[in-house]
Amino acid sequence: MSKKRNIKDMSPQELEVYLTGKGFPKFRAMQLFEWIYKDAADFEAMSNLPQNMREKLAQDFTLGRAQIAAKRSSKEDDTVKYLLCFEDGNAVECVLMKYSYGRTLCISTQIGCRMACEFCASAYGGLVRNMTCGEMLEEVMAVSRDIGERISNIVLMGTGEPFDNYKEVIKFLQLVNHDKGLNVGMRHITISTSGIVPRIIEFADADLQCTLAISLHAADDKTRGILMPVNKKYNIAKLMEACRYYIQKTNKRITFEYALIKDINDNPEEADKLGKLLKGMLCHVNLIPVNQVEGKEFRKAPKESINRFKNKLAEYGVEATVRRELGSDIEAACGQLRQKYMENPYNV
Repeated sequence: MSKKRNIKDMSPQELEVYLTGKGFPKFRAMQLFEWIYKDAADFEAMSNLPQNMREKLAQDFTLGRAQIAAKRSSKEDDTVKYLLCFEDGNAVECVLMKYSYGRTLCISTQIGCRMACEFCASAYGGLVRNMTCGEMLEEVMAVSRDIGERISNIVLMGTGEPFDNYKEVIKFLQLVNHDKGLNVGMRHITISTSGIVPRIIEFADADLQCTLAISLHAADDKTRGILMPVNKKYNIAKLMEACRYYIQKTNKRITFEYALIKDINDNPEEADKLGKLLKGMLCHVNLIPVNQVEGKEFRKAPKESINRFKNKLAEYGVEATVRRELGSDIEAACGQLRQKYMENPYNV
């Protein structure tokens, strides 16, 4: 008996091919698609579909629902961290944040990660597997289901490197944006990459209107190569060339993420390097007080260092903001809760 497929992995066109191949009229595909994103509990609930069609769907597909294995709510702010478990037993994290403009969900794109960034807990255990577009969609739907509210903004900044799972991530973007689906506007989605240059260029050519964020974290190859092994393949010169191509092609501003680590990349000399690197570029710098990760020696830069760094960038005309820290009491940094779950599923 073959394994059932997650129906959330299928586009309206793929549903149409499947249904017409089973002898059903193609207009049923969009009815089915709408039921999926109305979050029908099962195929039997899809009341305007013929009974024999519902039975066939139940034989061939699942609705790919994830179980909430753990949920942690911050006492300091409105951040909620979820650990979602899929049918194969693997678990992923996503983080819900509340802002004045709505609910933002930070989702994962891979189970584990092979980028091995030194300051990130996602790299523990390496890459297990890529997530499917349907599993990414279910992250959004599972949290929306739990809170009884619509998710209005999505950031692909959780566990994994989105551009290392490019095909499924692009399909996710197209499906989450579909007006008969979850209908999240592309301009309300941010995708973050550690700097996989060929995919940045491909993403520029796709011109999907999402916000592109680049995890930079250092302005010279020596420091960045220590913090981020990806820099050994795609150094800063190659990365900046791809970023300039993206800006030229899309006329959209890039966000550069810079995690400030005490005594490593938070001094005025590093700010000078970054200011010179980005001067004149259509960009914005998001300064991030680094998250404390168990087993890592990196420490958060003090506030005076952060403010001095920001002011130094301003001297070069580079706009920067300091990211508000959310969920620090619930280990909201990606990877930490999943690691504990995989070590002991009964103690999270």
